Amino acid sequence: MEYTPFSLLIDVGWISILMVIGNVLRRTVPWFQQLLLPSPIIGGLLGLLLGPGALGWIGFSDNMGDYTTILIAAVFASMPFSMVFDRSVRSGAKTMWSYSTGMFMIQWGLFILLGIFLFKPIWGTEDWFGMMLPTGFIGGFGTAAAVGSSLDAAGADGVASSLGFTSATIGTLAAIVGGVIFANWGIRTGRASTVPGTLPKEMRSGYISEHDERPSIGKATTNPSSIEAVTLHVGVIALVIMIAYYVNDLIKYFFPAVSIPLFAMSFVVGIVVKLLMNMVGARDYLDRDTVNSVSGGATDYLIAFGIASIIPSAIADYLVPLVVLFVLGTLWCTLFFFIASPVYFGKNWLERGLFGWGWATAAVATGIALLKIVDPKMKSGTLNEYGVAYIGFAPFEIGMTIVAPIAAVAGWTMGLGIVSTVIAVVVLVTPFVFRWLPGHTQDEARRKIIG
Repeated sequence: MEYTPFSLLIDVGWISILMVIGNVLRRTVPWFQQLLLPSPIIGGLLGLLLGPGALGWIGFSDNMGDYTTILIAAVFASMPFSMVFDRSVRSGAKTMWSYSTGMFMIQWGLFILLGIFLFKPIWGTEDWFGMMLPTGFIGGFGTAAAVGSSLDAAGADGVASSLGFTSATIGTLAAIVGGVIFANWGIRTGRASTVPGTLPKEMRSGYISEHDERPSIGKATTNPSSIEAVTLHVGVIALVIMIAYYVNDLIKYFFPAVSIPLFAMSFVVGIVVKLLMNMVGARDYLDRDTVNSVSGGATDYLIAFGIASIIPSAIADYLVPLVVLFVLGTLWCTLFFFIASPVYFGKNWLERGLFGWGWATAAVATGIALLKIVDPKMKSGTLNEYGVAYIGFAPFEIGMTIVAPIAAVAGWTMGLGIVSTVIAVVVLVTPFVFRWLPGHTQDEARRKIIG
């Protein structure tokens, strides 16, 4: 069937309906509230079930999988306009930086190498197969879209995106189920440093019923008589993506062998545009919260379209190695939670470790939701430490998302795995060298776990 603008309308219309249904299910069905499943995930799973790959009740276009390439570019194009470069320093942030960065890099390095030395010899998978675990777990849906679309463009033919989004979906389920179990265990054994409470109703249902408690999604920086603020913000982000697309075309013209992912170039162009705005005195021309809202909307559609466009046959072809990969990934994250968290965070390790578990297997938002179970009033300082630590962690997160697909396409997968592992070891050892750790020994931490 010929693809037309109305094909886009139908695809967006259907996925929007499914996300609304997902929101209603989250608001009314206790089971969905217990799992804390985001509406885009529910909508995406419904799209996968009802779409052409399964029941065939919804007629999505064949180009639906391409939307994720543009949506992830929108997310990365938004980053330079929403980043906060805070120079404040906290002692706890140093340990949080080492823990977060080390956990991130070791997951990438370890599973890339497992893909080459375990999965490829036994199941004949591609060199980049092991990369699918961190792509979906600690990377999340955004990284799954970025890495998957880049590999698909290099010849994976939809397989990489399907595997990446499957990994992100499984990771989310593992994060929530495991996190709730760990939180309840921590509460029963007295490891929660504050008196825990149940999650607030709006967190469980996903709906804020009290009008006075509804937060603003941003502030207008323009008068509607000139241009609507939302139009301006969406327009700037779209302009950044368009420039990035043309820059990539120009590079491809002069260097045919060079292929730079659109999301990576969008991030670079976004930085350049932001710097130019600062130079001409337009530093506050865009509102950070509004940019975050636009980026969040793109992320919701990214997740829903990504899951709905999973190719079931691709998953079936990799079923056994995928199951093994997910089991090993979940086991690794569990061990890191129980062994590393007490060592790096000391007495109040449960809150920080549970937050780390959430985003190591799914996303930061999932980590925050789990944190609120054991620290409902946010007295532990976990998010403050993470916010400062993210300044040093962001280059690793963004850099790996950009470098990983380039390395896989260029045949440098093993080198990336080795370098990532070495960086992880150095970062994880740093707190021991500079005495950043809390005042107790590793043996005491282990006794606390066992006791």
